[in-house]
Amino acid sequence: MALSDELAKLTAHAKETETRAAAARSKARADLEQEVSSARAAAQAQGDKLRQKAADSEGRISDWWVDAQKSWNERIDAVREDVESKKTALDVGKARRKAERREDDAILAIDAAYWAVEEAEYAVLDAVLARMDADDAAAAQSASRS
Repeated sequence: MALSDELAKLTAHAKETETRAAAARSKARADLEQEVSSARAAAQAQGDKLRQKAADSEGRISDWWVDAQKSWNERIDAVREDVESKKTALDVGKARRKAERREDDAILAIDAAYWAVEEAEYAVLDAVLARMDADDAAAAQSASRS
């Protein structure tokens, strides 16, 4: 799949996420709980896929990506552990603080996704430039042989 196709797929997914998030406030609790569970499973599956892709590509991708992916996974695991350990808020104050923390976590996740899109843009443009350099080098080599 072309890099621009991958970016288009990312854009469509972000739009779907925006639509689901906007609709979340009007959902029944049970429906929302199911959606949260599904979203978590999808995020976990995507994380597993990314980890496998990074492992399979080790040596062909920058060490920075491997380190960034490991660091991100550690942060996600810590946030999820915190979420699970604090799901039993009993009083209003605790429930409000929990909601505020989750909102702050969501904002940070959105900021991280924005950063990831910026990094993806850089990586795509750099890959296109690298391909142009390779094509130019091949053309120059062919011309010098003639």
